[in-house]
Amino acid sequence: MERTLVIVKPDGVRKGLIGEVIRRFEAEGLRVVALKMLRLTKGEAEGFYAVHRGKAFFESLTEFMSSGPVVVMVLEGEGVIARVREIMGATDPRKAAEGTIRRLYADNVQENIVHGSDSPESAAFEIPYFFSAIEIHGER
Repeated sequence: MERTLVIVKPDGVRKGLIGEVIRRFEAEGLRVVALKMLRLTKGEAEGFYAVHRGKAFFESLTEFMSSGPVVVMVLEGEGVIARVREIMGATDPRKAAEGTIRRLYADNVQENIVHGSDSPESAAFEIPYFFSAIEIHGER
């Protein structure tokens, strides 16, 4: 059973979309197996997005991700990484498919409501960044 990390970003929390984001994933048969709200420090955001260090958007991204509370969750299901990415839509909401979370609710490439792991390798880094094994309650 595959797992992925999803984050409702500060803009999604501000817009009151936590429940809607979760509803969209659950409606597609994906299971929430871990969930919590927290506020990242700038350093924690930099650690999470370390793969992007040195890129032009790194500073603004980490500033944004530490600007307010986020909701982090682990989703579980068959092909969950690809399915989550399809439900979220393209990073740029203008290029996202109709009916996707980002097309419906995002303002721009950075403030795009949700983050989802893009590969099994990134999920393997991202999930334990926020959750210990004891906090995840799915199939083992």
